[in-house]
Amino acid sequence: MSYDQAEQLRNRLSPERTAKTIAVCSGKGGVGKSNFTLNFSMKLAQENHKILVFDLDVGMGNIDLLLGMQTDYSIADVLNNRISIQDAIVKSHYGIDYIPGGSGLHDFLEINEHKKAIFYQGLGKVWREYDYVLFDMGAGVTETSLFFILAADECFIVTTPEPTSITDAYGMVKHILSNQPDMPIYTILNRSRNKTEGSNILDNFHTVIRRFLDAEARILGCIPEDGNIMKAVMHQQPYTKLYPKTKASKAMESILQTYVNDTNRTVRKPGSFIERIKHFMKG
Repeated sequence: MSYDQAEQLRNRLSPERTAKTIAVCSGKGGVGKSNFTLNFSMKLAQENHKILVFDLDVGMGNIDLLLGMQTDYSIADVLNNRISIQDAIVKSHYGIDYIPGGSGLHDFLEINEHKKAIFYQGLGKVWREYDYVLFDMGAGVTETSLFFILAADECFIVTTPEPTSITDAYGMVKHILSNQPDMPIYTILNRSRNKTEGSNILDNFHTVIRRFLDAEARILGCIPEDGNIMKAVMHQQPYTKLYPKTKASKAMESILQTYVNDTNRTVRKPGSFIERIKHFMKG
């Protein structure tokens, strides 16, 4: 029996491993969504999970900037079949892998079925290599980004205390639930001035969600305003690595523990990310 045949047999006999997918979203830009995605991913990796971050913030390349890395390829090259999805994966210095963003995501709806089939096949192979895949989505919603959000297993909404940010976050939650009522949603308040104020803002936000959307979201927690976050950005390093004892890093650890210890987590209806996104693309 050849190595390839043996590998195929093992795959058939053992349960197929597939990553949990999380779409990290915001109603508006500038709320620290990419920074949250990166540092939360690092915390997950420290729990011995294998992590892939998919930078889908079209044209921004924030993950590259936050890591201080330069790459030759992006998701746009994958979508156009110039390289495989495996070849687009970059291994960072911090225990997580990522796929850089690019300007080609908005063209996804226009690519032919053959290219989409190759992309889906590549996703299937990659998904078996990771425990979590996090999508760093662009602010707001486009037609293409909505498909990725709705196909994910869970959705994180990052907002700040600013009234416009809260309003836009509510609009994002409403838009997601109107298209996918069973989507589990978690909320994070970034740049909270103090713990009491942050908790009150999130409690009020969730009260509005229950009252007007007849839905339940789950609070992950607050990240305080912390000058060391900007210092880390300037150094192009994750703040949980550069300043592990700072207020924001401690808050991120608390958020991680809230997430992993959530025994009441809502589970979506059966189906994989790839099955869902195929369905939406045909819809």
